[in-house]
Amino acid sequence: MNKDKNVYTLNKTEMHHVAHERVSEINKEFIWGFEFLAQYPQSVTFFGSNQFPESNEYYKSARTLAGRIAKELNYAVVSGGGPGIMEAANRGAFEVSGRSIGITIKLPHEQVINKYLTKEFDCYYFFVRKVLLSFSAEAFIFFPGGFGTLDEFFELVTLIQTRKIEGVPIICVGSDYWNSVNKFIKDELLSRGTIESEDTSLYTIVDDHDKILEIIKAVPIRNGIHYPHGHETSN
Repeated sequence: MNKDKNVYTLNKTEMHHVAHERVSEINKEFIWGFEFLAQYPQSVTFFGSNQFPESNEYYKSARTLAGRIAKELNYAVVSGGGPGIMEAANRGAFEVSGRSIGITIKLPHEQVINKYLTKEFDCYYFFVRKVLLSFSAEAFIFFPGGFGTLDEFFELVTLIQTRKIEGVPIICVGSDYWNSVNKFIKDELLSRGTIESEDTSLYTIVDDHDKILEIIKAVPIRNGIHYPHGHETSN
C-alpha cells in the first residue's frame, strides 16, 4: 500500500487481495442470512415508511394486519426492524405471541431498532439486507412510504415482471396513496409504451384485511429466489 500526502493507493495485487476478502465477507453474510431465514418457511414481509407514529392510520392498519397474519395464518412477520410501519408490523405479531422477525442494518450511527422483535439478523451490507427481505416470503405487503419504500416496491415489481420471482403477490395497502402511484404508472409509463398493460396487474391495491388474508392463504409456500437452470444450489 502506497502513501502519498495522506492518500492511500492500492497496487493490483493489493486490490485483488482486498476484493477477495470483501467478496468472502459478502458471501458469509448471505449464507448466514439464508440460514437464519430457513427457520421461518412461511413468512410475509412488510415495507413502509419509518416515519409514522403509532397514532397514524397506516401504523394502526399494519399493526392489526400483522397480528392477524401471525395469529390466524401462523406466518412469521418480517420487516427491516426499524420504527414506523416496520415497528407496527413487528408489534402486531409480537402482541399475539407470533414470530416477529427483523432484518436490521449496521449503520455509522446506531439504527433505531424497535422493541417488538423475537429474532433478528443484523446485516452490514444494504444490498444483502434487501435480498433477505425479499427472499422466500409468501407475500410482500407495502404501506405508504418514501424513497426507500418505492425503491423496494419497484425492485420487487421488476423481479416479478422478469420472472426472477414467480407467484408472489405484492399487496399495496393504503389506496389513497397507492392509487396515485398507480395513476403515475399508467399515465407516464404505460402511455409511453415503457411497460405492457399486463404489468399493471403485478401488484394489487387493497385495504380490506380479510381480502388480504385470503390472497396470502392462496399462495403456495416458496423456497426462495428462482435461479436459472445450471445455477441451482445443493441442499
